[in-house]
Amino acid sequence: MKITAADVIVTSPGRNFVTLRITTEDGLTGLGDGTLNGRELAVESYLRSHVVPLLIGRDAARIEDTWQYLYRGADRRRGPVTMAAVAAVDTALWDIKAKAAGMPLYQLLGGASRTGALAYGHASGRDIAEILDSVRAHLAQGYRAIRIQSGIPGLESVYGVAASTAAAGDRYDDEPARRGADGPPRPVEEAWDTRAYLRHMPRVFEAVREEFGPELPLLHDAHHRMTPIQAAKLGKELEPYDLFWLEDATPAEDPTALRLIRQHTTTPLAIGEVFNSLHDYGALLSERLIDYVRSAVTHVGGVTAMRKLLDLAAVYGIKSGIHGPTDISPVGMAAALHLDLAVHNFGIQEYMKHTDSTLEVFRTSYRFTDGLLHPSAQPGLGVELDEAAAARFPYEAAYLPVNRLTDGTVHDW
Repeated sequence: MKITAADVIVTSPGRNFVTLRITTEDGLTGLGDGTLNGRELAVESYLRSHVVPLLIGRDAARIEDTWQYLYRGADRRRGPVTMAAVAAVDTALWDIKAKAAGMPLYQLLGGASRTGALAYGHASGRDIAEILDSVRAHLAQGYRAIRIQSGIPGLESVYGVAASTAAAGDRYDDEPARRGADGPPRPVEEAWDTRAYLRHMPRVFEAVREEFGPELPLLHDAHHRMTPIQAAKLGKELEPYDLFWLEDATPAEDPTALRLIRQHTTTPLAIGEVFNSLHDYGALLSERLIDYVRSAVTHVGGVTAMRKLLDLAAVYGIKSGIHGPTDISPVGMAAALHLDLAVHNFGIQEYMKHTDSTLEVFRTSYRFTDGLLHPSAQPGLGVELDEAAAARFPYEAAYLPVNRLTDGTVHDW
C-alpha cells in the first residue's frame, strides 16, 4: 500500500483545524489531526515542507517504522509542532490500516474492553447560581461526570468560564481562541488573583455537593496557576468534596513539583495536556505522582505514541484522561475514543460537543448516549472530511488569552 498523495487541509469552522489526508495506491484514504491551538500554520508548514515529501512512495502499512523515521530522523526531536505533525501522519496511517482490515480501529488495538467511554462535560458560571444551573443543564444532556469552573469575585473574566465579560456573549468554556474585532488579533489579557481563587473554590464545591449530592463525579482544572504549596493547600481543602481529579495544579514545566503536592493531599491529580512526549512523564509515572494522564492523541504523537504512554501508565496503576476540548478536531476525538474503548486502564474522556459548522466539515459517526461515548463501528476511525465544506471556512488567526497577576506579571492560564 504505497502512499501516493498527502494533502494538508486548514479550515476554520468556528475555530482552526489542521488535517492531513493520506491516499494510497489502492485508493484508501486516512485522516489525521495536526491541530495546535494558536500555532496552526506552523504545523501546516512543517507538514507541507518537511513531512509530506518524505511520505510519498512509503508503505502505508509500516506505521511503527514511519513513526520512528519521522521522530528519529529529525535533527531536533519532540516539541509541540513536530509531535502534532507526527500525530497527524500516524493517526492517518492507522485509519488506513483499519479500513484495509475492514474493521473499526479499536478492533486492531485489541478489541473492546468496555461498552462505552465515560465522558465529562464542562459546567461553569460567573457565580455559584450560574454554576448550579450549568450543572443541571449538563445532567439534562446526559452527562454523568462534570468539570466545575467558576468566575472569581473581583475578576472580570476567567479562562474556561462561560459568559465571562471578555467573551462578548459567546460560550467561553475551554481554550477560547478568540479573533480580534479590529486589526490583527492579539491575545486577550485577563487579570488573575490566586489568593482570591483559593478562597473562593472550596465554597463553590461545597455548594455543588450540597445541591447534587456525593455520587456525581466532579472535576476541576486549575490551568497551572498555582505554586506547589498553593496547590497542596487547595487539594487538601477540597478533600471533603471528593473530587474525581484536580487537573494541572501547578505549571507542568516542573513535573517534580507534584511530589510536594502529593505529600499534603489525597485529592487525585491529573496532568499532561501540555506535554508532547511520553518522556515528559518520567518520574510522574514511576513515582505515582499523578492518577490520570491528560495528553491528547493529537499532541503526543498519535495513536502509536498514546498507546505506549497508556500501557506504561498501566504498569503503575495510572489511568487515562485523554484531552478532548473543541480545539481537538473530530478526527483527533475519534482516535481518542477508539483508544478509550480498547485500553485496560481507561479512566474518563473529556468531551465538548463540536459546533454545527465543525460537523459540516467533519462527518462523524461516534455517539454520545447516556453519559458514554461510543466510537464508530465503521472501518477505520469513522470520520470523513467534506473538502467543499472545509473550503467555505478559511483560516483566521486566533489566540488563547494571556493571564496577568494583579501586579502585571504574565502568569500561566
